[in-house]
Amino acid sequence: MKIAIIYNKDITGVINTFGMQNKEFYSERNVKRVAECLEKAGHNVQILDGNMYIIERLQHFMPRVIEGEQLGMVFNMAYGIQGESRYTHVPSMLEMLGIPYLGSTPSGHALALDKVMTKIVWQNLGLPTPAFWVFNSVEDDFSKVKYPVIVKPKMESVSFGLRVVNDETDLKEAVSFIVSEFQQQSLVEQFIRGREFCVGLIGNNPIETFPVLEIDLEGDPDAIVTVTDKKKKKREKICPAIISDELAHQMQQFSLEAFRALSLRDFARVDIRLDEQNNIYLLEINSMASLGASGSYPHAALVAGYYFCKLVNRMVDVATIRYFGTNQSSDQKVKSTQKLSLHSRLRTYIRSRSEYAENILEKLVNFNTHVRNLTGINQATGLIANELSALGFNREVFPHIEVGNGYFFSNTQNTHLDFLLLLSVDDQKKLAEQETFRATEHKMYGTGIWVNKGGVVCALLALQALRFSRLLKKLKIGIFLITDTNIGGKFSKESLNTKALNAQKIVAFHGGNSNGSIVLSRSGSGSYSYDIKLLNHKAENVNTTAAVFYKTLSSMMNLSEKNPEIELAPYETSFTSNIFKGYANGSAKISVRFNDMSDFEIIDQQLKKIVKLSRQQSALLNTQLDGGISRPPMSESPLNESMWQSLKVLAKQADISLSREHRWSSSNICNISAECPKIDGMGPTGGFDNNWIEYIFRNSIIDRSVLLALLINEKP
Repeated sequence: MKIAIIYNKDITGVINTFGMQNKEFYSERNVKRVAECLEKAGHNVQILDGNMYIIERLQHFMPRVIEGEQLGMVFNMAYGIQGESRYTHVPSMLEMLGIPYLGSTPSGHALALDKVMTKIVWQNLGLPTPAFWVFNSVEDDFSKVKYPVIVKPKMESVSFGLRVVNDETDLKEAVSFIVSEFQQQSLVEQFIRGREFCVGLIGNNPIETFPVLEIDLEGDPDAIVTVTDKKKKKREKICPAIISDELAHQMQQFSLEAFRALSLRDFARVDIRLDEQNNIYLLEINSMASLGASGSYPHAALVAGYYFCKLVNRMVDVATIRYFGTNQSSDQKVKSTQKLSLHSRLRTYIRSRSEYAENILEKLVNFNTHVRNLTGINQATGLIANELSALGFNREVFPHIEVGNGYFFSNTQNTHLDFLLLLSVDDQKKLAEQETFRATEHKMYGTGIWVNKGGVVCALLALQALRFSRLLKKLKIGIFLITDTNIGGKFSKESLNTKALNAQKIVAFHGGNSNGSIVLSRSGSGSYSYDIKLLNHKAENVNTTAAVFYKTLSSMMNLSEKNPEIELAPYETSFTSNIFKGYANGSAKISVRFNDMSDFEIIDQQLKKIVKLSRQQSALLNTQLDGGISRPPMSESPLNESMWQSLKVLAKQADISLSREHRWSSSNICNISAECPKIDGMGPTGGFDNNWIEYIFRNSIIDRSVLLALLINEKP
């Protein structure tokens, strides 16, 4: 199952900083710990920051499902950023989007977070809770308060603002602090001298209660658990609590009733005070019980038999059963001694290397690798070569004078390969046009990042993960580093084909589209130059020259309308003339895309015929057409289809979305013989934005790296 862990990293991801700010956050370490547990159960996990970009991130990670597919789920760890009822913000958005999630509904969270409303509901049901008063300011009437009392914010958790007071002067000071600091009403509650306990709950029907846990107050009946106790000076926990079975059962029963009274779901923790006469008082309920390593909830769960990973996956199970009526959350149960599935091990390792991968990608993107820029090309290939050398790959150099040298890397002395990986490095952007690397929480941008460089990083990550899993040595892998993709593979074509004929399967790494596409076929490419020049320098012939030039171009473009399998487009078109000097000349380059060689042969003949006819229109004009095929098409074949079917099976195991694509562009994989099984588009998913700047989805690097590692491990 796809599971998105949503948490709040900080308070910056908002349009405006406005209202009550959150002071409660999970650490990244705790969030990653939860992610690792879910991955051990075979889930496809992404960690997302629950700020104003969260809908876009979820749209990419959890696309609309089709009939028969399983919905993903959100593991909600987001306490909210700012404003009232923070716990409700992410669940409310998920309700709107139609995405299942772990935990209580917005209304349940709102009731539980509002301590006053919670106490009113409990009182109406006869559940024991301390007497209380609510104050808005120091101007209110405090005459009915019976001391000692404990003062707290009406809608905060983690013991923020807690303070015990014994007289009106201190009470007014405490109320003033709460109102100004937390921008909310102050709840004043009768202080219960005695001991402090909590009861964890998990499930819905039935609801399971954990053993009662006591917070060790070291024998001081006036002690309370402050935010300092929870974050720094942690108090000891005693579980099961040393109380009578009858008292423990009563606490658990009250907790169940308190949970149901607020219509909470899945899990929660009830905080309880026991006075010196053994009377039970429900203080509050936390509808998002902390999963922090030192938290009371996981501590009690462990005593109940749920070690941390088992607890995390049990939480997903109860939500899955609630939504789908059966436990569909994982294809295996997690045991502490159980060997993880390969895709789980690969994903956990690759995710741990995300920062490394993004650093490498930033360097590659910031190298200017224009096809004729030898310095930038050599910087990029040098970086890649160093990474591959560390993995035990040896290199073979193919010297080129006009472009950067090509390289072939291999981890075997055998000429026959299980897989040949094609990594392109060059692009068409000169230094002045280059877009440098930049990243948002969801996407990364820069020249070459989608077309080729993101794919390079995916290949490196996959190979590193295979080495980590001790599988790389069993595989015979070749890697061809290409530096002339943007000039049709002029220099690499011959040597590339030689290596390809020795490989059982071939994979290229241009980026997939936003639907998670894999490229099974590509159009072939052709390029022509059409030129016209006026020979007789007379003013009256300038107009004729222009008319012939543009009419001829129009006739060429009309060929596309007659055959949908052909695309023609002019580029770098220019026409210059001077009616006073009587000269005129035009030039146009024409790009051709085609899916079948027979179609190209027909188009080639038609282009030549059109130019011949234009030449016959006037002896005063010199017209010329040069060019032809650049690369043949990569056609769909049973061999490519077989690779696609294998990839689909692996993607389903790892819960990765895929689609198939025919791409209307050519690349060096098209130069490889049709006898070789091959696929393209294994790089990260993305494309071009509205300003034609390349981008990739950040989380797709992990998915594509996992998928590649699984594919390579499936030896032909």
